[in-house]
Amino acid sequence: MADKATLAAAEPVIRQRFLPKIEVSRLRFAPTLAAICLAVIVAAAILAPLLAPYDPIAMNPMERLAPASWAHPFGTDPYGRDVFSRTLYGAQISLIVGLGAAFVAVLVGLPLGLLAGFFRWVDAVLMRIMDGLMAIPSILLAIAIVSLAGSSLWTVLVAITIPEIPRVVRLVRSVVLSAREEPYVEAAIAVGSSLIKIMWRHLTPNTIAPLIVQGTYVCASAILTEAILSFLGAGIGTETPSWGNIMSEGRLYFQLKPGLIFWPGLFLSLCILSINILGDTARDVMDPRLGKGRNG
Repeated sequence: MADKATLAAAEPVIRQRFLPKIEVSRLRFAPTLAAICLAVIVAAAILAPLLAPYDPIAMNPMERLAPASWAHPFGTDPYGRDVFSRTLYGAQISLIVGLGAAFVAVLVGLPLGLLAGFFRWVDAVLMRIMDGLMAIPSILLAIAIVSLAGSSLWTVLVAITIPEIPRVVRLVRSVVLSAREEPYVEAAIAVGSSLIKIMWRHLTPNTIAPLIVQGTYVCASAILTEAILSFLGAGIGTETPSWGNIMSEGRLYFQLKPGLIFWPGLFLSLCILSINILGDTARDVMDPRLGKGRNG
């Protein structure tokens, strides 16, 4: 009985000392695996000209819909093109669109958010414009822009980036609204510091951590949106291999050859999932209170 009483009394101490370590080790496994998956996809995209055994747009009607083999690891599509080569080159398109959209959205949204958060009259006008853009579904807006300007990589990039800018602006604005009430900002205004100096030295550093996290979400969202547009036939031209185009061309032959959709879909899912997991990890690292609240 004494042993049981001792164990019952020590149980809270044991939980407090050992369970958090198990939680941390479990949480660190997912970001590590996500980083490895994303690194493999990035390396495959960069080294695609060296890794791809065939030209991704070269047709060979004699080998159309060939099954997986040593010559064609993922088989061939209805035009006899090597699916493995096209999937590798498709990673280039997705990463270019994702990273490009994240970079441009942050580059444009940061100064607009700083102005909206610092000047009341700018906030009243600019945020109504941002609300109007956010009221339009991003897919419909992207389809409209591509339909008007034509389907190309740069058109798709612009069409995907425009709906993401208001989200960045609202994030920066919220950070600036709270930071401008801090004593060091009020002191800088009181001593007559220039507006550019206040924004650059006192307000912008507060937005870096949230923007890094937001950038990962914009990147993942842009990759998914590009795949959706290409799948619907409103994205990059079919002559350019992208994951969306590969799945769009293979959907008619899904029952005959599921690999036409499975392999690019698998790469797309792993890429987006890895970016989102790394974004969540970055958020927890930069704001430990969120991580403690979710784990506790």
